[in-house]
Amino acid sequence: MNMIYEREAKGNIEVVGLRLEAAVKARKFGVISVLDLQAKMKEKGVNFTNQCRIYEVCNPQKAKQVLENDMRISTALPCRISLYEQNGKIILATLLPTETLRLFGQKALESVAEEVEREIKGMIDEAAG
Repeated sequence: MNMIYEREAKGNIEVVGLRLEAAVKARKFGVISVLDLQAKMKEKGVNFTNQCRIYEVCNPQKAKQVLENDMRISTALPCRISLYEQNGKIILATLLPTETLRLFGQKALESVAEEVEREIKGMIDEAAG
């Protein structure tokens, strides 16, 4: 089974990023941070040519629900959506929450992971244009 959900997006990094932020907000999630990987590498003296922004997104109620069950899951939170350029295409991608949760063996949280995954896929689909 594929652990990554990805979609090719229409537009440039800025346009797709704005659509993604709107889709995150519309689904009652929040953008905790955005890491501009290309800029960060340049800051460290590394010439990295591909644009890549990593959005950390979270629904606080869902995070509370899973963390109260198993604090180890904090190692996989918040959820990340990567927006990057590769071979002239703009791609949105995420690790599937259901697959990530399987690493912790928490069957009781499967429905929460499925719900979060549906929302994140929806965000990506909307942002892809």
